[in-house]
Amino acid sequence: MYMKQDIIPYQKIVTALKKQKKGSTYADISSATALSLPEVKRLLPKAADEFSGHLQVTASGEVLYTFPNGFTSRYKGAGVSIKKAIYFLSDIIKKLSVFLFKVWIMVMLVGYFVLFLLIALAAVVLTVAAQSKSSNNNRRTSTYFGPNLFGLIWRIWFINAMMGNRRGYQTSFPSAKKKDDKYPMHKAIFSFVFGEEDPNKNFQETEDKAIIAFIQANRGVISLPEYMAFSGKNSIESEEKILSFCFRFGGSPEVTEEGTIVYFFEELLMGAGASGGAEITAPIKRLKEFSFNSKKINTWFIVINAVNLFFGSYFLYHSLNTGPLETELQYQSASYLYAFTHIFADFFTGNPVSVLLVFLGLVPFVFSILFWLIPILRKISETKENEETKIENYKKQMFAKIWKAPEKVEVLKLIPTGNDSRPKNQLQAADRVVKDIGVIFPPDIEINEEGATVYSFNELKNEKQVLDKYRQNINLENYKLGKTVFDSFV
Repeated sequence: MYMKQDIIPYQKIVTALKKQKKGSTYADISSATALSLPEVKRLLPKAADEFSGHLQVTASGEVLYTFPNGFTSRYKGAGVSIKKAIYFLSDIIKKLSVFLFKVWIMVMLVGYFVLFLLIALAAVVLTVAAQSKSSNNNRRTSTYFGPNLFGLIWRIWFINAMMGNRRGYQTSFPSAKKKDDKYPMHKAIFSFVFGEEDPNKNFQETEDKAIIAFIQANRGVISLPEYMAFSGKNSIESEEKILSFCFRFGGSPEVTEEGTIVYFFEELLMGAGASGGAEITAPIKRLKEFSFNSKKINTWFIVINAVNLFFGSYFLYHSLNTGPLETELQYQSASYLYAFTHIFADFFTGNPVSVLLVFLGLVPFVFSILFWLIPILRKISETKENEETKIENYKKQMFAKIWKAPEKVEVLKLIPTGNDSRPKNQLQAADRVVKDIGVIFPPDIEINEEGATVYSFNELKNEKQVLDKYRQNINLENYKLGKTVFDSFV
C-alpha cells in the first residue's frame, strides 16, 4: 500500500534504482537508501509498476529488479499530462457530439419524416382537388408522388403506428432483463445508432476480486502462469499487471529454494481462513451487443431513414439542377412536388431555393448518411473488438487447462466453454496459446499416431510442484485472527 508518508522513501528508492546499471536487489536498495528491507519490499513493486520493471532471479536466489525501458513514468511527466489532457478533451468532445447528435436524431428522424409526408400529402390532395375541378388542367402532375397515392397512404399508416407506440414497446432483451421491460422509443433509436452500454465497464474490479479470492484460497500465493490464466495476456504483459497488482494489494515477489519466482500477499492472507486451495476460475468478458432492439424495430428505423434520404436527395437534386422558378413555363416544366414546395416556401422567404436546398435537401441528406454510417462503422469496430475478446477468453481457459494438466497436451482438443470463448480462427488462437506459454516454459513436442501435435510442458509441471511445496510450507496458523481484546462499541 502507498501512503502520503511514503513519498520521500519512494523518491529515494527511485533515485537509487536509476544509479544501478544492471538491476537491483532488495539489499542493494536498502544499502543505498538506509531504508528497512520490509519498506523496500513494499515500495519496490510501485517502482516496477510505474517504470515497467521486470524481475530476474540471481544464481544465489535473490530477486533482481531490472528496468530495460529506462525510467519513463507511466503516470507522471509532460508526455503523460499531454495524453491525459488530450484524452479528457476528446472524451468531452465525444460526449458533447453524441448528445447533440441524439437531439438531432429526434428532430430529424421523426420530425423530418412527418414533415416530408405532410408535404407529399398536401401535394397529392391539391392535385386530386385540381383534377376533379377540370379534366382539361394543363398543369403536369408529378411522376414521383402524384399517382402513388397507395404508397403514400402506407407511409402515413407507418408513422401513425410508430407515433402511437412512442411511449414504449416490447423489444428483445438479453436474459438479464425482465420480459416485461419496455424500451422508450428514443432509447431504442439511440440503441440502434450508438449501441448499448459496455458490458465490461466494471470488469477490472470483477477480475481483481476473483484473483484476490484465489490468492486467499491458496495460502496467499500466486504464480505468473496462474495469473496469465486470469488475465489472458502473454507473460510480459502479465508480469507488468501482476507487479501493479502487488503494489495495489501489498504483495511482494519471493524466490523459492528452487529459484522460482512466486508472489506472496501476506496482508490478503490475514483472516482469510484459507486451507484447501481452489481451482482457477477466471471471469470471462462478455461480447458487445449491436443493439437490444429486435430486428423488426431496427428495420423500421432503417425504413424511416431511407424515406428521409429519398426526400432529401430529391430536394437536393432539384434545388441544384432546377433552381428558382419564376415563370409559368418553369413551373410547368419542373417536378410537381418541387414546384409545389417552392410555391409554399415563397410565402415565407424571398429565396425559396436556398430553403429547399439547405433545410429540405442538404440537412436531411447528410443526417441520413450519418444515421447509417455510424452504426456500420460501430458494427465493424465491435466485430473486431468481440473477436479480440473471444481470443482473450479462449486464452484464459486454455492457460488454466494446461496449468492443470501440462503433460500430453493436444491444444485443439481443449474445447472452450461458451460462445464468448470461441474465436473465429481457433487454430491460430491455439498457436498463440502455445507460443505465450512456450516463451517461459518451452514444451517437448511430439507427433502422435493420429498425426496430431502433442505438447508436454515439463518445466511448467516442475514449477507447479515447486509452487505446491512452497504453499504447504506456509503455516496458516500464523495468519488466523486472534480473539477480540478491544471493542470501541463497548
